[in-house]
Amino acid sequence: MAKFKVATPAGLGVAPDGTGSYHYEMEDLAYLGAEIVEGPTDEDGFIAFAQDADAVYAKAMRFGKKVVDSLPERCRGIVLGSVGVDTVDVKAATERGMPVTNCPDTFIEEVADHAMMLLLATHRRAIEQDRLVREGRWREGRPQLLRLPRLMGQTLGLISFGHVARAVAKRAKPFGLRVIAYDPFIEELVMVEHGVLPCTLKEVLSQSDFVSMHAPARPEVEGMLGEEHFRLMKPTAVFINTGRGPTVQETALIKALEENWIAYAGLDVLEQEPPGNNNPLLSMNNVMLSPHNASASARFDPARRRHVGRELALLLEGKWPMSCVNPAVLQKTKLRRWQPVSMERGPNS
Repeated sequence: MAKFKVATPAGLGVAPDGTGSYHYEMEDLAYLGAEIVEGPTDEDGFIAFAQDADAVYAKAMRFGKKVVDSLPERCRGIVLGSVGVDTVDVKAATERGMPVTNCPDTFIEEVADHAMMLLLATHRRAIEQDRLVREGRWREGRPQLLRLPRLMGQTLGLISFGHVARAVAKRAKPFGLRVIAYDPFIEELVMVEHGVLPCTLKEVLSQSDFVSMHAPARPEVEGMLGEEHFRLMKPTAVFINTGRGPTVQETALIKALEENWIAYAGLDVLEQEPPGNNNPLLSMNNVMLSPHNASASARFDPARRRHVGRELALLLEGKWPMSCVNPAVLQKTKLRRWQPVSMERGPNS
C-alpha cells in the first residue's frame, strides 16, 4: 500500500513520446512511496475520491470553491502543471491555508519565441503573402508591403512585465524596436534594467506599433482591455496576445479589427477555446491565429511534469514548495522552510 496518495482527475493525455503514464512525475515521488491515483473528473465524484488524498495534482477539470473546500485537512497542497492558475480557486485555497503551486518558468522561452513570431509574421503579413502566391497573385505581394514601415525604429508595448514579457523584450531589442511596458505591480527600476521604458497603460496603447498582452488570467484582469482601450491604439497597430484570452473583451477586439481602429491581430489565445465556428475572427484576413500552443516544444511535457513531481515530493516531505502562488499561507502550515540559499524563485527566495 502506498504511503502517500496524490489524487488527480483522470486524463493525463498522451505525451509526445507516446506514453500516457506518470513516469516523469514519479522520478521524484517513487522513493517516497507515493502513488498518483486517477479519479473522476466531475466535482462530486472527485470530492468523494479525494477524501484520503495527501496532495492533489490539478488537471483535467476546474477546482472551484466547492472542490477546494471539500479537500481533507491532510491534503498538503494543490499542484498545477501550468503557468496559469485560473483552473483553481486560489482564494478558496488561501482561505483554507492550502498552498497552490504552478510552473512559472518551465516554458517561458517558447512563449516568448511564439510572441515574437506573431509580431514578425503579422508585421510582414506572412499569411496574406503566402495566400497571394498560392492564388497566382504574385505581383500583388510587393505593393502590399510597400505601404508598411520597416520594423526598425517602431515601438513595442508590453502589458504586464513578467517572465514572458521580459523575454520578449530581450528578443525585440536586436530588431531595433523601442520597448515600453505597463505593469503597476513591478518596480520601474526592474523595467529600466531590461532596457524597457515604464509607461502608463494609456501611453503603451497610444504610442505602440505593436501591443503585446501578457497579463495573467486572474479575476481582477478579466476583460481588462475593451473598446475604450482599442480606440486608443494607432490605426496601423498590431495587437498580439499570448497570455490569456479572457483578459481581452473579444467583441471589442473584433469590432476594432472590423472598423479599422487597429490594423492586425496575432492571437494564440481566445476568450472561448476552441472557438465556435461562428467566431468572426476565424474568417478575418487581418488576423493570424494559433491554437493556444505557444508553450509547446519537445521539452514542454517532460519539463512541466518533472516540475510537478518535484513540487509534490516537497509537499509530501513536509517542505515548502518552490513555486507557491499564495505564499502567505506557508507560514501558517506545518510545512517547513528548507532552502538555505536564494534561487531567485518562489517563496524561498
